[in-house]
Parts: sequence; C-alpha cells; structure tokens
Amino acid sequence: MLFINANVITLDNENRIAGSVAVAEGRIIGIWEKNEPPEGEISITEKTNVVDLKGATLLPGFIDTHNHILMYGTMRNMLNCSTPPNETIEDIKTLIAEQARITPTGEWIVGFGYDDTLLAEKRHPTLKDIDLVSPNHPVMLIHTSGHLAVANTVALELAGLSDDTKDPQKGGHYGRDSNGKLNGVLYESAAQMPVRMKMPVKTEKEMLEDLEFAAKQYLAQGITTNSDAAVSTLAELEVHTKAAASGINPMRTHLMLMHHLLRKGEAFGEFTNEMLDEEIKKKSNGLARLDSAKMFQDGSIQGLTGALRKPYYNNPDVYGELMFTQEDLEQEVLDLHQRGFRVTTHGNGDRAIGSIIDAYENALKKNPRNNHKHRIEHLQSATSEDIAKMAQLGIAGSFFINHVYYWGDRHEQIFLGPERARRISPLKDAVDNDVLFTLHSDCPVTPISPLFSVCAAVNRKTSSGKILGPEQRIDVITALKSMTIYGAKLIMDEENVGSIEIGKCADFVVLEEDPISVEPDRIKDIKIQATYIEGQIVYDAKDLSNH
Repeated sequence: MLFINANVITLDNENRIAGSVAVAEGRIIGIWEKNEPPEGEISITEKTNVVDLKGATLLPGFIDTHNHILMYGTMRNMLNCSTPPNETIEDIKTLIAEQARITPTGEWIVGFGYDDTLLAEKRHPTLKDIDLVSPNHPVMLIHTSGHLAVANTVALELAGLSDDTKDPQKGGHYGRDSNGKLNGVLYESAAQMPVRMKMPVKTEKEMLEDLEFAAKQYLAQGITTNSDAAVSTLAELEVHTKAAASGINPMRTHLMLMHHLLRKGEAFGEFTNEMLDEEIKKKSNGLARLDSAKMFQDGSIQGLTGALRKPYYNNPDVYGELMFTQEDLEQEVLDLHQRGFRVTTHGNGDRAIGSIIDAYENALKKNPRNNHKHRIEHLQSATSEDIAKMAQLGIAGSFFINHVYYWGDRHEQIFLGPERARRISPLKDAVDNDVLFTLHSDCPVTPISPLFSVCAAVNRKTSSGKILGPEQRIDVITALKSMTIYGAKLIMDEENVGSIEIGKCADFVVLEEDPISVEPDRIKDIKIQATYIEGQIVYDAKDLSNH
C-alpha cells in the first residue's frame, strides 16, 4: 500500500511532516517528505494499492485510554433521558409513560442520561415522580455521570430495599426525603447494586452485537486502539475476548479489570499481571490485552460524591465520599502492586487524588518498581501539588477533558466555585511537570470523539462559550500526542503504535483538514475520511482507493 499526496503528521519525536507513506504486511516501510516517493525508492506493481489522499491529513490512529465501549453498546436501546431533548422532569415522565404503554406489565424500563442540574426543576426525579406514570413496571434511570440513578417503588421492592434499609457500609448511600424515607435516588454503585442485580442480563450474543455496534462508531471517529475502563464480570471479559478474536471488534483492545475479580478467592485471585495478560491474549488470539487493575476512590463531582478537601461551593456541609479507608486502599494497592499489576484508580476530587497518590507511594516504598505507570483517572480537581507529586513518583494520568465543555459552567457556578473550576483538568500543569498523560471521553458519559477532546484541551471553552482557565490550555501538537503517542506510552505499546515511523503498525486516521492549521475552535468539526488498522481499511467515509 502506498499513500501519496498526503499531509502526514507523524507525531514522532521531531514532529516531522511528510508527504507519502508506504506499507507492507501491516507495517510502515517508508516515509518521504515529498508527495510521492523518489524514483527507485520503492517498487510499484499492479498489486500495489495506491491511495491518493489529495492533500488530506494522515495521522496515527487515535488511542482512547478510558471509555466504556461495551456499556455504550449495551445502553443503545435505553430511554434517552438527557437534556436536551428533555427540559423538565415532566418530559422524562412523559417518556416513561409512553414506554410503559408498550411494555408488558412487570418488565423493566431503563433510561440513561438525565442531569438534575440541567432540568428546569434543578433536582433529581424521585420514585414518586416515576410511580405516577409507571406504577406496574420496575424503572431505573441512570444519571449522566453513571454514578447515580433513581428507581421507582417497584424496582426498590424487587431489590429488597425499604425505608428501614441502612446505607451501604462504604461507597454510596440512599437518597431520602425530609421524613427519612427512601426517595429512589441511589448514590454510587454500592447503593445501585441491589437494584441492578434484579435487572435482566443480556445474553452473550446480544452483548457481542452491542459491542459490534459500538466498535463501528469508534472506528468512524478514527480510533484504532481502545481501552475499556471497567470490565466488571467474567461474562464481559468473555465478550471482549471473543469480539477481538472474531474481528467483531477490529480495534486493538486493552482491558481494565475491576479489582474485585483479582481478590483472593475470586476468579483471578492467584494470578499475577503476566499470567492474566497471557490468559487474555490466548483467548483473543493476541488481539486483546490486560491494561490494569481498576479501582475507584470516589465518585462524581456533579453528583456531589467526588471527595474534596474543601466543601462543595453550593453546599458547604458536603465534602463527598472516599470509597476506601486509607488503610484498606493501601492494602489492596500493595497486594496488586506486588503481583505485578499496574493499578488504575478513579479520582475526581482532590481529596481522593491525594489519597490515591499516598497509596501508590506506600506501595512503591515497600516494593520499588521502575516503569510501573500506575495511573489516576479523570483528575478533575488535582492541585499543582498533586501533579508535582505524581511526577516525582512516576504516576501517569488520564484527564477527562470533556468536563470543561459539558460541565465547566456548572463547576464554576454550582459545584466548585470560580477558583477551583478554572483549573479543572490541569493539563498545562501536567506538561510543565513532565507527567505522562492522555485525554479521554469516558463514553458514554460524553460522546466518543478524540478530535472533540483535542479541541477541548486546546480551547478550554465551556458550552456557554466561556474560556475556563486559559492558563491550563495546551498546544495542538501536544493535544494530538495525548490521543496518540502518549496513549501508546501509557499502555506500554509505543514500539508498535502511536506515531507514524518506519517499523510501526500502519494504524492511521485520515482527516479532511489539518488540525494544526485550522482555527482552534474548528478542530472538533474536522471530518474523518477513513480509518486503517495494519493497512486494512476499517472505516471509509468515501472510496479513497485508486487501484
């Protein structure tokens, strides 16, 4: 295969720009500055597939290091409770009522995406709201963050929850009204779990179809390597490995396994990192790999469950919640660290981030390990001191940069206040401290689009058009690298992917325009023309081939 007349942004160490690239057996074998290789440099035969890009931009395939692709696929048929289109709780009630009319009595109705701070009422729907329109169906509506949900009376009764039920011992609580009675709001996974356990489980065939659907959406956004950030069950692991082995999901797949699967007595309680990675590669014919052991140390700032050092701006009595005591977190991190696992921990609030850093530091002091690349995910409210400590300990980070656009205004006005809001997702601090970092979408929390994330990092523009914390903006090249070569380094595969260099895999995305030269605000709007994995086209917006 030969790509000619291209604007090749290699994203290598010298940030070279080229004009043509040759590929053989899925690997890059030649890169030239000119639009076509010099005469005699390469043999072109009738078997050579010459792709004339006609000035389009060729980039390394995008690497999204944190999203929930299987969840995204399985949620595709849920009720869309987001705002827009739903402006009020009444709109959501109408949606549920319409679904109830066509759903047999007793069967589940599930929705996703409601956001209490965008609804006109500025509150969560409650079981009373839902009971009015669906008294005979169990109903669960999942908050846009994924960290909260609301269930109606039928669903709570099926789960065995009543007004006398005590809150989970750690990691969540049940919403209650002024009289102490359950109002249906479920904070964090521990509170949601009794209800989720009663919901119907999809078959493996259905989940494979869901993953195939999601993979096509990801490929259309130029993603060639992808990490599912929370594989929670053995069934989900089986779906991922089968989808990879069969080509249903052609992307390079990296999997974060939830830590409970790695505890003593559980499925992989006796496994080391190397053993589990080999198991996953064996099941997937080498097309899926273990990313890390995944943990959570707090929840969502917009759900008021992110653990902050100072109280929430809109509620001075609330600081959020840590999932683990420091002793328990350090004990589990140390066990995983000693077994060779890279640990990835969700931390939104600065108190949670500090707790995670301390746990990693404890493990590294007791068992020093080079190139461990333990990670912190989201890093919404990391302080300058937190970032500096991460650099000191070699801790990597993945920033949920889309927060700036989708929730930046509300972080400023409701959750964090002006001072803390302007430094959410502090990318410039990470650059200045030489912290290895990536950007991510956390799809389905926000839509999957690497170019949107790059745009958010470069502009830091909120949905209202305000620039939030301009001092934390980064340049376009760095933002592109955070979705390519930095991602490759984070998943420890930079020898194969992440930049356009001789010997690396021919994983490419073709863009209609050059993200370096367009107006920064327009980066998110650049169209994806094609996606290649090992030189094979896996997404084609139009026929680019000229045989």
